[in-house]
Amino acid sequence: VQIVESGGGLVQAGGSLRLSCAASGFSFDDYAIGWFRQAPGKEREGVSCMSSRDGSIYYSDSVKGRFTISSDNAKNTVYLQMNSLNAEDTAVYYCALDRGASIYYRNDPCSPYEYEYWGQGTQVTVSS
Repeated sequence: VQIVESGGGLVQAGGSLRLSCAASGFSFDDYAIGWFRQAPGKEREGVSCMSSRDGSIYYSDSVKGRFTISSDNAKNTVYLQMNSLNAEDTAVYYCALDRGASIYYRNDPCSPYEYEYWGQGTQVTVSS
């Protein structure tokens, strides 16, 4: 499985970015895919996750109402539209995929510990 993120960069506070995650090299139909982030000195955290089969979506409280996850199944690509960015959103953003259960059948709908396949990450820096 290959996961490739793109779209990170430097943006001013209040601005927007759209991250893309292209996934390839897998054949299973049921999977969860999500966005995670890790700021310097902090643990990796789940930002938004979704299920391939039922379309269930999860957002962390810190991004709810500002970020939107979406997918283009024909391209095996998942996007994260990030609006109203602030300095606390500065982090390396990772896309990850895990086969199997819908996110709400998991112990945690968006825990990085439950995802097997990871991209290399893309840096998002928000200047205040």
